[in-house]
Amino acid sequence: MKFHQPSFSFLIISIMLCLVSCADKEKTLKPAEGKIEVTGGEVWYRINGRGNKTPILLLHGGPGSSSYGFEPVKKLSNERPIVFYDQLGSGRSARITDTTLMTVERYIEEVEQVKKELDLEKVYLYGQSWGTALSLEYYLKYPDHVKGIIFSSPYFSTKRWIKDANELVKTLPDSFQQVIRRNEKNKTFDNQEYKDAVSLFYSKFLRRKERTAAQKDTAGKYFGTNVYEYMWGPSEFTATGTLLNYDRIDQLSKVEVPVLFLTGEYDEARPETVKYYQDLVPNARFVEISNSGHATLNDNPSEALEAVRSFLDSIETN
Repeated sequence: MKFHQPSFSFLIISIMLCLVSCADKEKTLKPAEGKIEVTGGEVWYRINGRGNKTPILLLHGGPGSSSYGFEPVKKLSNERPIVFYDQLGSGRSARITDTTLMTVERYIEEVEQVKKELDLEKVYLYGQSWGTALSLEYYLKYPDHVKGIIFSSPYFSTKRWIKDANELVKTLPDSFQQVIRRNEKNKTFDNQEYKDAVSLFYSKFLRRKERTAAQKDTAGKYFGTNVYEYMWGPSEFTATGTLLNYDRIDQLSKVEVPVLFLTGEYDEARPETVKYYQDLVPNARFVEISNSGHATLNDNPSEALEAVRSFLDSIETN
């Protein structure tokens, strides 16, 4: 019987396959924390969890808020990597005063820079409020990078947002409505009466479950007020910033990946509006989170996370 040594070409192919396999293992995301250089400064990130499942990239609200409100999502990190990051100008990222950096276009590229630096191939985008607009914008420019999107308490149109906000303001006592309209007309947003009216509105439609003093302090410290006021305005129901004419509702029909719409029962992003958005996206899901305002992860985290988990499972088991 005659034995043959493996051919040289076979050995080369075997080595190459091994190298590819090893490279794939090295690409597996692992827990990490650090800073990434983006246009305008450094942004903070943290990865919780590990494994080969498609990671979730979290895009927080504001503009000017932080990923701090996403902390409950860590509970999903035993299933897949979760990527937290604070957008430039907020959270643990560099603060900015240059308003040329406070644009939708730059924030889109910031997301791409974060994705590249962390060597993420495909991601699920989980956007909250302003983060849903950023998720949509990123998908429209980089559709091949996105496996699915969670639009939580979505904002796609300032006109529609203010229309809904006006309906919610009408549910406040007449005296508070008058305070709001008077101070909006006079642009006296530092008026204590206006601030009191804002607080009442927020307690009903933004965050219905009271945070601890420590949570309030941390959230306040992380908030990028100048970014919020420059791009949006003085309050959730008063828009005066550069997003005043923002409207991308007509782009929702272009989304071709699986989509989950989430909204709170008492959300500023009113359930009837979010259902309207759902109808514009082929085969999108809709879940209303009970006993919750805009901050669904604060008010009813277990229900919100179960909706997200079920959505991701449905994609990955098909």
